[in-house]
Amino acid sequence: MRTAVNVCALALAAVTLTPVAASASTDPPPGTVTNPVDVNGLGGLSLETVSYGSHRRQQMDVWWTPDGQKRPGVFIIHGGWWSSGDKKPMTQIARSYADMGYTVFNLNYRLSSDAAWPAQRTDALAAIALARKNADQWAFDPGNYVVVGFSAGGHIAASVGTYGDGINGLKGVVGMSPIISPLRAWTDGEKSTDPGKRKLRTAAMKLAGCGAPKGRCSRVWASMEVAWHASRNDAPMLTVHSEQEFVPPVQSKLLKQMLGQVGVPVNVITVPGTNHSTAAYREPGVAERVQAWIASRIG
Repeated sequence: MRTAVNVCALALAAVTLTPVAASASTDPPPGTVTNPVDVNGLGGLSLETVSYGSHRRQQMDVWWTPDGQKRPGVFIIHGGWWSSGDKKPMTQIARSYADMGYTVFNLNYRLSSDAAWPAQRTDALAAIALARKNADQWAFDPGNYVVVGFSAGGHIAASVGTYGDGINGLKGVVGMSPIISPLRAWTDGEKSTDPGKRKLRTAAMKLAGCGAPKGRCSRVWASMEVAWHASRNDAPMLTVHSEQEFVPPVQSKLLKQMLGQVGVPVNVITVPGTNHSTAAYREPGVAERVQAWIASRIG
């Protein structure tokens, strides 16, 4: 599917947006390319790191094929309890989708230590908006893309999927061990002896940024609940959980019920064991099922 592209053509086809500011103390403006195209060993692909906001975490790696053909897009959102993690460990997965012929956007976002909810969802939406604005430069079809999130990133991805009454061009959302209900995670972790559930309870409270889900903080927690925002134009979703992991399949079953009531399909896959997020994705056959579902949504 790749067209042989020489170094010169690749360099000419690369997006050049706003030049990087000379001062190291100034965060780059949105649209800045902060990493030059690497033309070595990419098999006809171009790779850039682009700022979609002024915060240092508001960056994404863009993988694209400069052959003049518009391609469906895949946005990838890493996990890490909303408080840690980085796009770099997702590089192999991002590259795999780029090699399949998609334009891929591998996102960083502000962590809960940088800003409370809904900053993380706002960042994902801003990254999508910038990608759609520059669609021609990245060989991207702005009307045909999916969002794939892992763990806490799955929560962000699913929150994008139920934001408003549908997002233009969004054809599907994949969540690998997604936290669909931070409220349930907070409750489940209260008396649990499972260290993962206990840590998730604390992480959800830190994401809210205002304490327990009561009083003035109730509205923030309600905003974090994915299923409570179901509407008929939301994106179809696929979620994957291990049967015994600390983010149980019942979270996605609640989403399936709520979206089903407004006619939006949700497929919930469960696999044996306790593997979570990327570990579950690497279970035999799981990545292939996810890829097949994505292909059914965007081709």
